Amino acid sequence: MPSPAQAVILAFNASNQLAVRSAGTRLGLAFVGVDETMATARLENCFKAHTAPAEYFTCATGALSYRVFFTQVQSAPSDIEVSFHSLEQLATQRTALAPSLTAVLDGLEPHLISIPYLHLGENDYIYKFRVERDRNRNIYEQDDAARELYQSRLCEAIKTVARTSERSASAPAMLDFGAVRYVIPSHFGFCLGVKNAIERAYESLAENPGKRVFMLSELIHNPFVNEDLLQRGLRYLQSDKGVPFNIKGGPAAPGASEPLLWDTLTSDDVVIIPAFGATDEDKNKLVRKGIRVAQYDATCMLVEKVWKAARTFGREGYTVVIHGKSEHEETKATFSNTRRHAPSLIIRNLAEARLLGDYIAAPTEAKRTALLARFAGLHTPDFDPARQLDRIAVVNQTTLLMNETAAIIDYFKTVFATKYGESAGPDHVGGAGRKDTLCYATQVNQDALQRALNEPLDAAFIVGGKNSSNTYQLYRLCEQKLGPKAFFIQSENSILSRDQIMHYVFPSAGRGSAGHTELHPLWPDCQKPKTVLITGGASCPDGLVQQVITRINSLFPKAQLRSTDEVLRSLRT
Repeated sequence: MPSPAQAVILAFNASNQLAVRSAGTRLGLAFVGVDETMATARLENCFKAHTAPAEYFTCATGALSYRVFFTQVQSAPSDIEVSFHSLEQLATQRTALAPSLTAVLDGLEPHLISIPYLHLGENDYIYKFRVERDRNRNIYEQDDAARELYQSRLCEAIKTVARTSERSASAPAMLDFGAVRYVIPSHFGFCLGVKNAIERAYESLAENPGKRVFMLSELIHNPFVNEDLLQRGLRYLQSDKGVPFNIKGGPAAPGASEPLLWDTLTSDDVVIIPAFGATDEDKNKLVRKGIRVAQYDATCMLVEKVWKAARTFGREGYTVVIHGKSEHEETKATFSNTRRHAPSLIIRNLAEARLLGDYIAAPTEAKRTALLARFAGLHTPDFDPARQLDRIAVVNQTTLLMNETAAIIDYFKTVFATKYGESAGPDHVGGAGRKDTLCYATQVNQDALQRALNEPLDAAFIVGGKNSSNTYQLYRLCEQKLGPKAFFIQSENSILSRDQIMHYVFPSAGRGSAGHTELHPLWPDCQKPKTVLITGGASCPDGLVQQVITRINSLFPKAQLRSTDEVLRSLRT
């Protein structure tokens, strides 16, 4: 008769290092008992404070079997025989490990992603938004460069006057400089997720003097913000497309001899996870190296809200369809997170949703084969359309247009209503009555822009990074209304002259696989007064918006312009 399974508690510190016990030259399990009560008592002899042990898996070696629990501890061990080791260190010392420890470590891999977040409940968020009164605004006061980039008297005044609610758009603000009049949406620029991420980066640098501080990839999609942080000492581990950087700071070339920055990481290093989140694969690499993850995880709450919704849909038996760009960091992170809980598939737009709908409405083997080929690499392993497209739920990349995600949800509702009837059809579409995974910050910027576009306009300038998806969505709204009078620019430097604008053509605009810059005409002269709309993407700092206003003003005779102070007085009254 086999022996009852023993209880093993794996105690991890905040750096995701495991507490192990030294016995001569061997390293073994630290806290083992005939049951959970005995194992917990041994744990508490070493660590008084710990999270409640949670059972994760079972394993065996020889005639012994183990129930494995995880806990997180904060203090140093009180037992001199117990010490912390990174999982990577233990993997290189296998000959020095007791067989029981080896067996437990071999079963650990599928559960690595849980280790950094043992102190959080399912409904807790990794990094909650700080309300305005708790904002660390002093980070922008470090020097003139920071103030110029992040602060703007005009933008502060606009938000104070025009923004009546954080979650709902108001009428646009009007800045009348005389020769040129600006229409500014009530909501533009930094969202709370971006503010939190930048503050986290500045604070991490201040709290870790002498340490190497890395960003997993671009903190946000704005080159000026990322360059500012690089100048303050941060470094990238990889590009926004996941290409690892070498020790010289450039993307690793195939076959190159330079070591990767990833390979140089130690538990003394700090790695910040950006607002888009990170894949389980990247987080697991950090866990193995014994690097703090949760403490420097700046994942936006609204991105994590999508992950929580996907988890719920998976538990309810739905396949999760992710509306997003498969190459975008956020979509990669959402897919990686979701696949733990549900069969998952990424679609880019309504046209791709229709490919799924065509199969759902009238499945055939030929359609099944074509569907799997079309979405190769964009679905979970062993994805079977015949079984896993009968009940679906849609979540989205938060930076996309809400009406497009809503149209996809409504389309699937129609498909299933046609197939199963009006009463039974809605049961096949998870969350069909709500669209609560859509980011309110992205949506309110779009709503505010729509209101501003009702004004008669001579031009619209949308300011943001070249790889900023939410900025491109704002540009799309302007282009639909204004056509060639809408310009996607990165900063005031994109405005070359009265009749030349360096307009960026986004890669997904259908004009080639890569984005590129084109010279577009503005106005041949500035003799007549103009009305110009300006807005910024969620990763665009206020300072850039004010610099664009200053640059446009410089195109007009100075004598025809009112002063900034005069405009501010008019705005406040």
